[in-house]
Amino acid sequence: MMLFRRNFLLRLVVVLVPALFASSALLAQDSPVKRGRKYKPPPETSKITVQVTKKFNGKPIMNAAVIFYPYDKNDREYGNMEVKTDPEGKATVDVIPTGSKVRVQVIANGFATFAQDYQVEEPTREIAIAMIRPQEQVSSYSDNEGKASSRKAGIQEPIRPKAADMKAPATTTTTPSNTPPARPQQ
Repeated sequence: MMLFRRNFLLRLVVVLVPALFASSALLAQDSPVKRGRKYKPPPETSKITVQVTKKFNGKPIMNAAVIFYPYDKNDREYGNMEVKTDPEGKATVDVIPTGSKVRVQVIANGFATFAQDYQVEEPTREIAIAMIRPQEQVSSYSDNEGKASSRKAGIQEPIRPKAADMKAPATTTTTPSNTPPARPQQ
């Protein structure tokens, strides 16, 4: 009889304990206390369109690299994103957080690199950039303002002597010197 009661109580506990947990779980779903991962919506973003043109004729530059460096309010960089311009010279990105500062850098073959910071407060922003040819390096010794670069775009070939110059015989001429002739030794 004792064995029967112990088995009965054990079976009763095994059956009732899961039922109690199940009923408490059902009640917890309706409770105002939320458990688990909290949802944080992503920040609002702005759409930035950059138009890249040649300054001297206004034509668009295709395949120019437009690099965006967004910064938050504490001047921490989020990373960077590079976009190439299309045939109309436009590069568009729509993932820059609204209210952040962004540095826009433009690199194109045959043109001086452009970089400038912009504060993005509006949902859409259009930026027009006119690229110029490379200029002489700024120097404190001479005024190079507005002078074109002495180096041309592309690969610079070294100046080599011409073949005709190398075949010409070298001529040596003796010139009288002011030193007296050497004396013979005795």
